Amino acid sequence: MASGTFAESGADLELVGIQKRFPGFTAIEHLDLTIPAGSFFALLGPSGCGKTTTLRLVAGLEDPSAGRILIGGKDVTGQKPYQRPVNTVFQSYALFPHMTVLENVAFGLRRRKIGDPVAKAHEALRLVELDHLASRRPVQLSGGQQQRVALARALVNRPALLLLDEPLGALDLKLRRQMQLELKTIQEEVGLTFLHVTHDQEEAMTMADTVAVMNKGQIEQMGAPEQLYELPKTTFVANFLGQSNLFVGPVVGNTSTSIAVDVAGTRIVVPTARAHRHAGEITVGVRPEKLSLHTEAPVIDSGRNLLGPGRVVDVSFSGVSTQYLVEVAGVGSVIVFAQNMAFGPVAHEGAEVWVSWNIDHGFGLDDDPAETPRFEPDTDTKSIAADRREALRTELEEV
Repeated sequence: MASGTFAESGADLELVGIQKRFPGFTAIEHLDLTIPAGSFFALLGPSGCGKTTTLRLVAGLEDPSAGRILIGGKDVTGQKPYQRPVNTVFQSYALFPHMTVLENVAFGLRRRKIGDPVAKAHEALRLVELDHLASRRPVQLSGGQQQRVALARALVNRPALLLLDEPLGALDLKLRRQMQLELKTIQEEVGLTFLHVTHDQEEAMTMADTVAVMNKGQIEQMGAPEQLYELPKTTFVANFLGQSNLFVGPVVGNTSTSIAVDVAGTRIVVPTARAHRHAGEITVGVRPEKLSLHTEAPVIDSGRNLLGPGRVVDVSFSGVSTQYLVEVAGVGSVIVFAQNMAFGPVAHEGAEVWVSWNIDHGFGLDDDPAETPRFEPDTDTKSIAADRREALRTELEEV
């Protein structure tokens, strides 16, 4: 559905040696990042990891302490926000309440004296399927509709790069999932470059072509969502992007295709190709949904790992699946997600059980088990409300 107004492709974004220091702490240590034109890129991480600071640097709302920002090959590091081919969609939407939906979308075009603003605004609203509500005011719209108006207002400016700052955070779960699919569809239609900043793992994996997991001002791992989920590189990524069962032990054997790790007296085998380290003390893991729960000791072939016996200490029903927490002597807690194929849990609290998994589903991390995974709480005390006000002011600036 991308027609004339939205036919221009996005531009690539390149961050070269970016550092950002605030008084008392460094938000970004050293960041090199290239986002190809036309891609949907997600910057994922917890509060305080530097992801929002990165977005603000790209938008021009902050100046880097060192490094360069290039959009479409052009250095924009010294440019003011309104001079950059960038628009931002915020969680708060920041719509003008006294204007109609159409007036909100056309506002920026009129300020910059762009020709035919009303027709372009109608086209942007058709893209987000809201042109039939053009005469309404924001207060008459649902949260999801307001979010789409904010998106249309950004898209109508034909930015080379669209920045999304937690844009779905104010929506309820069902609407948020619907909007995830709609945003992805719109991005594919308009062909612009999207940089999406979020702490929501599901949101990043649902929409993005590429996800960069950020921690303490650095990118821990970057790649396709399925690659990061199936083969996490660090403890931080394994635990932040979903849940993982992690076990530590020395490598006690290897073949041309696999390594064996001693975990509290049990041999855990991991494919060599799925392990980042192959000698010494290492951390291996497996996702909870890859595990099978057994109420009797199973006969296991060479293609599966087995832990147990253990004791079920908690059972939690979540609809499509049931989560079991199993305590295994010497190993600790093991989480199992079992799909609900029949009524009632497979095992009740206090039951003796065993867990097993296909060897090909395990992974080995690159972390040194002796080191504590890097994680710090949010130390950036800048007011979010002030950020939103500052961003809105930039929209009112004249070129």
